[in-house]
Amino acid sequence: MPQKTKNTPMMEQYLGIKAQYPDAFLFYRLGDFYELFYEDAEKAAQILELTLTSRNRNADDPIPMCGVPHHAAQGYIDVLIEKGFKVAICEQVEDPKTTKGMVKREVVQLVTPGTVLQGKELDAKENNYLTALYHEGEQAGYGFAYADLSTGELKASHLFDSDSVINECTSLQTKEIVVNFDLPAELIQKLEQLSILISRQDLMTPNAELSYLTANLSDTLASQAAGNLIAYLSETQKRHLGHLQQAIAYEPSHFLKMDYYSKYNLELAKSIRTGEKKGTLLWLLDETQTAMGGRLLKQWLDRPLIQGNLIHERQNMVESLLNAYFERLEIKENLKKVYDLERLVGRISFGNVNGRDLLQLKQSLSQIPQLRQTLEGLNTEGIWEELLMDLALLPEVSDLISCAINEEAPLSITEGNLICDGYHEQLDTYRDAMRNGKQWLAELEAKEREATGIKTLKIKFNRVFGYFIEITKSNLGEIPEGRYERKQTLANAERYVTPELKEMETLILEAEEKSQELEYHLFLAVREEIKQHISHLQQLAGAVATLDVLQSFAMVSETYNYVRPTMTPNQHHLEIVDGRHPVVEKVVGHQEYVPNTVMMPDAVDILLITGPNMSGKSTYMRQLALIVVMAQMGCFVPAEKAILPIFDQIFTRIGASDDLISGQSTFMVEMMEANQALRHATVNSLILFDELGRGTATYDGMALAQAIIEYIHQHVRAKTLFSTHYHEITVLEQTLDGLKNCHVGAVEQDGEVVFLHKMMDGPADKSYGVHVARLAGLPDELLTRASVILAHLEQQQVAADLAKEVVAEEVKSVDVFKQSNSEDHQSNDEQIEISQLNLFGDITEVEQSVIDSLKQLNLLTMNPMEAMTKLYDLQQKLTD
Repeated sequence: MPQKTKNTPMMEQYLGIKAQYPDAFLFYRLGDFYELFYEDAEKAAQILELTLTSRNRNADDPIPMCGVPHHAAQGYIDVLIEKGFKVAICEQVEDPKTTKGMVKREVVQLVTPGTVLQGKELDAKENNYLTALYHEGEQAGYGFAYADLSTGELKASHLFDSDSVINECTSLQTKEIVVNFDLPAELIQKLEQLSILISRQDLMTPNAELSYLTANLSDTLASQAAGNLIAYLSETQKRHLGHLQQAIAYEPSHFLKMDYYSKYNLELAKSIRTGEKKGTLLWLLDETQTAMGGRLLKQWLDRPLIQGNLIHERQNMVESLLNAYFERLEIKENLKKVYDLERLVGRISFGNVNGRDLLQLKQSLSQIPQLRQTLEGLNTEGIWEELLMDLALLPEVSDLISCAINEEAPLSITEGNLICDGYHEQLDTYRDAMRNGKQWLAELEAKEREATGIKTLKIKFNRVFGYFIEITKSNLGEIPEGRYERKQTLANAERYVTPELKEMETLILEAEEKSQELEYHLFLAVREEIKQHISHLQQLAGAVATLDVLQSFAMVSETYNYVRPTMTPNQHHLEIVDGRHPVVEKVVGHQEYVPNTVMMPDAVDILLITGPNMSGKSTYMRQLALIVVMAQMGCFVPAEKAILPIFDQIFTRIGASDDLISGQSTFMVEMMEANQALRHATVNSLILFDELGRGTATYDGMALAQAIIEYIHQHVRAKTLFSTHYHEITVLEQTLDGLKNCHVGAVEQDGEVVFLHKMMDGPADKSYGVHVARLAGLPDELLTRASVILAHLEQQQVAADLAKEVVAEEVKSVDVFKQSNSEDHQSNDEQIEISQLNLFGDITEVEQSVIDSLKQLNLLTMNPMEAMTKLYDLQQKLTD
């Protein structure tokens, strides 16, 4: 709150500006510092580890304050943005030297997690997406839009439920979402768990000049979401947004759909163990040479294709590069010299570029002719035609930069030396005056040394006193009387001027000042001229990024001996001969990796996989999914041969983990993910369930596992890999015609288990759990005891199974006898039972009680120990 004493005009100004940005840290410019006050200062001092001081210390309520130097502010801003805060940058918009009274200040930019344009938060090969969500009245679903301010990408869609919203946000890794309504509490909780900042923009209106950006959107909700997103960007950035591209409508269903958990389980872009890129499919595939190629690769990985013709086009281009080794190397070398065109264009539009940025643009454009020439040589079948059309040369841009921008341009655009000699006549005139003046100064210094005999006499310059003659005190007696006018006294020297020197100073400084000002305006003019080519530059950047990803696919495919998969739309035959897990193979080496075949003809929908722990079941399942993803991205795949249907969705449940944030157990997470697959999978989907049902009691888990398999077989018919330790359900192969058993082979040698890592037909005969525990290093005494217990349980199991058979046969005999004699005896139940039992002799009451108990047993609900115990009790009744 404001202090009790009267505020100064400056603090009144501060409070007025702060009221407009209550949810942001206000960096208020005072001289060479950005100052923060009140709660902003207290919070910033703690987060940024700054010294907290106060303003008006003698007031009743001193104002907390802290500050950062303006030249180092970016680092502090980065820290706040990384932690999910907003920063409003308030600058002086009037010159303090020429302004009487309070200098006018305004917020020139609101930096938010979704609008970062520079700093450590902006990874070169990562997009930084800002998203928007729109909902109105009774309309079904949400309008959804996202943009990357640094590249100009803008897309929009209509999503129908909150799960789709969460899935899109997680796929895009958005840090901020703009909304126009009060979100449901459950959705807010999920967004906050993902560390997504929720920003409101109810009062903002779209910029009419930017209405063309949403012209191609026919869906009302999608158009509104995109409009709100554009309005938010206009309001926060307060500058030209001409680099934003027209919004493209997209449907998540137009790509291979994978929810966040599936992408996480498959480790597409982030390792489960480390959270890093290393060890993921993205890490394997990324041989891109440009930042924009790296970003496009991740986009393709997030959204593989489902249109067979588009997949075929990418495959053709990859194959073209794969078969042209030397041309591919030329392309790679050219791409290395291409800077991030997308973000350069964004900075040009924003007005953030400097001379060196434009030189990077020129160098990038200089690589295009060679890229075109190489591709034209490969375009024998016209497969590169469309991409060549987008690889525009743009000589007018590169020529302009060559003529205008000095090769030694500094980072600053206000201190001169930006523009080439010969580009502008007036600038050359100023420079001549500066150069002649400096030559005159050198001649004057030599002349004065000779006239005075003082060899150490020097003509110097500083910004406070201008040009002056400096003579050390030891030489003051050598100065002719009346020759110089005293300017300044120092401890060891005196400074002087002459009328001639003053006159030349005026000439030189005027030339320097006017030269720098003219250079600045000339640079702005060059920037504005380049802005006219933004759309062509963005088109060019897209083509270069596409070429970069395709050459990356070709390079990876050659390095690891991948093959071109045959894609069969609208068919369900799946055949992968000697397939490999691409990431595991890269880590362990090709020679060490054991390949495996996946054979699922039209008639087989489910592979039921059994085998010991650590034998490779999960790797086998992930291997199939990654091969599918790679194939539908357009890349070649790790196999000797691959024939694949085109899948519409992939559902996975691989690995066990609690969702602690939501308070959900492993088993609950399993059931929720299973539910997603069962409700949304189609006949064209791929389902991977690893050890489903293990998080509950044995019979519960077994019952659920069998019921899920039967449901998929009868109702979904999706291609499914289901691994399990419940060997009992392998009998389903006898009743489900679309199910096939297979197992991972293992053998025992001298009491040790050896995993073959090879998939074989039929079910596994045992789990080797104790052997796996031995590999994990458990104590020998514990393992010996476990082996004894295991042998005892297995004996009990055999005995229990035999007991069940005996009991079942006894009950069956009684039932058969009753049925065969029912027509020859009285209809009275009591008489029938007595006459039947009399065939065995006289029945005592105890024997009758045992028989009744046998008939009432429900063997399917009993475990082996219960069956053994019950049989023992009945036996004791008969023998007592």
